[in-house]
Amino acid sequence: MSQRIEELLEKYWQAESTQAEEAELKSLLKSAPGYAAEKALFVGLEELADEEPAVQMPVKVVPLKSRSWLNWAASVAILVTALWGWRNYEQHQEEQAYQEVMQAFAVIQNNLNKGQQEMEAMNEFKYLNTTNNLFGDPMMK
Repeated sequence: MSQRIEELLEKYWQAESTQAEEAELKSLLKSAPGYAAEKALFVGLEELADEEPAVQMPVKVVPLKSRSWLNWAASVAILVTALWGWRNYEQHQEEQAYQEVMQAFAVIQNNLNKGQQEMEAMNEFKYLNTTNNLFGDPMMK
C-alpha cells in the first residue's frame, strides 16, 4: 500500500495523474499511517473546494436615463464618420475622373502632334497647283 501511495504521489506531483488516481490517492492517504503533510494538503484542498466565497462583487445599477446620451453620441459619431467617408470617396472619384480625362487629352495631343509632323511633308506641295510657281506668270511675258 505504501508503494502504491508513493507511485500515485509521484504521478500527482508530475501532473500526470487522472482524477480516478487522485481519488484513489485521497482514500489511501486517509487509511494509511504517516504522510501527515500530504493528508493536510488534501484536507485543506477539500475544505477550500467546499467553501463559498465570502466576498461578493457589488452590483452597480446604472439608471437607463443616464445612458441615453451615449446612444445619441454614438449615433452622431456614426453619422459624422459616414459623411466624412462619403465625402472622401466622392473626392477620390473626382480625382480619378480628372486623371482619366487628362490622360485622354494627352493621347489626343500626342496623336495631333504626330499628324502635324506627317503633314509637314505635304507643306512643300501646297504651292504645286499655282501656275506662277510652275510656269511663271503668263501675263508677265
